[in-house]
Amino acid sequence: MRRREFMALVGGGALTWSLAARAQQPAMPVIGFLHLGSDVGMEPIIEAFRSGLAALGYREGETIRVLYRFADGNVERFSEMTTELASLGIKIIVTSGTTAIRAAHAAAPNVPIVSMAAADPVMMGWAQSLARPGGMITGLFLIVSTLVKPFELLKEVRPQATTFGYLMNATNPGNPHFKKAVDDAGRALGFKVEIMEVKGQSELADAFSRMGSLGVEGVVITPDPVLGSHRAEIAELARLHKLPSVGDGRGFIDAGGLFALATNYHAMAKRSAWFVDRILKGTAPGELAAEQPTEYKLFVNLKVAKVLGITIPATVFARADEVIE
Repeated sequence: MRRREFMALVGGGALTWSLAARAQQPAMPVIGFLHLGSDVGMEPIIEAFRSGLAALGYREGETIRVLYRFADGNVERFSEMTTELASLGIKIIVTSGTTAIRAAHAAAPNVPIVSMAAADPVMMGWAQSLARPGGMITGLFLIVSTLVKPFELLKEVRPQATTFGYLMNATNPGNPHFKKAVDDAGRALGFKVEIMEVKGQSELADAFSRMGSLGVEGVVITPDPVLGSHRAEIAELARLHKLPSVGDGRGFIDAGGLFALATNYHAMAKRSAWFVDRILKGTAPGELAAEQPTEYKLFVNLKVAKVLGITIPATVFARADEVIE
């Protein structure tokens, strides 16, 4: 046999073997990372999630593929993105927020959903119990009792206040449960809560004006991706109306809010990778117990306190994890 023919035969055999070997390798799993808000400030959360995947042996782009989508507060766009990713064969949806989970489940009911942070799944009707959800949704969730903590903080700053405001995204499906929780908290702590529901940025200024006319003396902002997208304007309006404000996450402090009382979202994002791993290895999402965070951080913006003419009590300083001066 001529050398050229021999080499062609060997080369053809190697190519055949290579193609066969690739065919035997499992396809790289693809998951969708969806966020109802914008990508602003999300990089640390994404990096925490990637860190969680890496710790479990996944190499993004090599052993797992992650498709990232941001809806900029548009629920319809979020649903369209979910449908698009489902058509691409994603194995799991990773997201956060009550509105986002409901929209994702409606758009792709057969795709497992891992929550990084959302309302109590039993309360929302997504799970039979925390220990055994029994459906397509699991992950990490915030129980309703955590909604009380921001009001307790405002009461320390304004002990004589009789009315506080609660700013909500009008489209959040958890609103009936949230309203009941804060109303109950207000009665227990001796103040009234004025609920302010807004559908978007254009309604924020009017909401704060209404709070002023109702004698509101402090405002709590619901943890919500849509409201989070407008945190800078919310913080500015609170300052203009001389209202101490409590938001969610360090981003609210950076935007000019007075207080931020937040769970460790970085830890939750990292932990969500564990749920992804278990589902990819064959465990049904309904068999994975839902978890709740136990770590909370308090951020205080002393610069804003001075602008508002508020003296921060020593008890608050003592609990603060970080004070911005």
